[in-house]
Amino acid sequence: MIALTGGTVVESWSGGDVRPDTTVLVDDTGIVALGGGVPPQGAEIIDCEGCLVAPGLVCAHTHAYHALALGMPGPADPTTSFQEILERIWWRLDRALDPASISASGTVAAIDALRSGTTTIFDHHASPSAIDGSLGLLAEAFGQAGLRAALCYEVTDRHGRPGRDAGLRESERFLRKLAEPGAPTLLRGMVGAHAGFTLTAESLEACADLARRLGTGVHLSVAEDQVDREHDGHPIVQRLDELGVLSERALVAHAVHVDEVGAGTLRRRRCFVAHTPRANMNHGVGYARPRRFGDRLALGTAGLDADLFDEARFAYFRLREHDVDASPDDVLVWVARGAELASELWEQRLGVIEPGAAADVIVLDYQAPTPVTRRNLSGHFLFGLGSRHVRDVVVGGKAVVRDREVLGVDAAEAFARARVTAESLWQRLDSLA
Repeated sequence: MIALTGGTVVESWSGGDVRPDTTVLVDDTGIVALGGGVPPQGAEIIDCEGCLVAPGLVCAHTHAYHALALGMPGPADPTTSFQEILERIWWRLDRALDPASISASGTVAAIDALRSGTTTIFDHHASPSAIDGSLGLLAEAFGQAGLRAALCYEVTDRHGRPGRDAGLRESERFLRKLAEPGAPTLLRGMVGAHAGFTLTAESLEACADLARRLGTGVHLSVAEDQVDREHDGHPIVQRLDELGVLSERALVAHAVHVDEVGAGTLRRRRCFVAHTPRANMNHGVGYARPRRFGDRLALGTAGLDADLFDEARFAYFRLREHDVDASPDDVLVWVARGAELASELWEQRLGVIEPGAAADVIVLDYQAPTPVTRRNLSGHFLFGLGSRHVRDVVVGGKAVVRDREVLGVDAAEAFARARVTAESLWQRLDSLA
């Protein structure tokens, strides 16, 4: 058991009370109790006096393998469209991945997430030259670091039927393994799919069928750019709906160029939508106008990192630019909704500090210049707090970061290995057309 003592407890990031001088007791079953008094004998003590104790953050859409793209040499000639960005950067990168680079990227991405206070990620993986076992490599890397993660392999027709079938097999193998007795409790799986414009109707139906048979949802990119806005004259969301992809278990990323009818369909089907403003701005694809998607909207980082503090700030500034009546509270609701997405997949309440909830907790060494209250929490989150304040992290009742040091892996060794692996990966890029 761990006792987080004397901190100011933020019960949830949206709508929860802020309780000063409160002790939180956790173990591997979840949050045991909140209150004061003397911690139980034998409990591991984490002194949180002067700190905020809050729920861990959830990243609703990312690509861990992008960790090895940081500083990667770009194309010799500038890209002029999103299609060129995909073809000349990201699709070349994923083709160059091998088992060593998958493992190295997973480890450093997990370290980055935990250091940022992100305790859960929804990862969307692609490695067409190394499909078999790729999700297992990521699962091992995330497991060693102690990160909670929902994994999927990106099924696509870009590499022909054999590549598509290999992606489906990897998805099914991983999902069935998670259903076995003794499977890691911090891992979950979804069926991944690339954007609809790279998938035939048959392939999309195969993804939807696999997800239904194994009791999960499809995690896919939708209308990130105009190139994925429609297919054979049919709006993309209509096509996905007709093919059975959309459900309350589906996770739709980006949704920038979804039309109003499509936004209504996503709301009606109760799909979660991952809003990724920084990546959308970086690729120059436009603005998703996220308020259209109702109460199933969460924030994702799309591989830039796993920093939800930064993502939330960009989400707020972009929203404020578009809607002058927006408030910080609007965005903090989106931060909290990531935990609702995770709660449904894990069938345990995340994102709250209350007895019975999952014990995913972060300690923020935040010397606030003004009082932190329930009413002004969103202002502190967007304009005061940051990943630099993350001191300790507990996931699933286990301490995984103490005094800013990740406990499960040797971070210095992991980053040294990643640098060597990245150089080899970048060299392979040069040989790919």
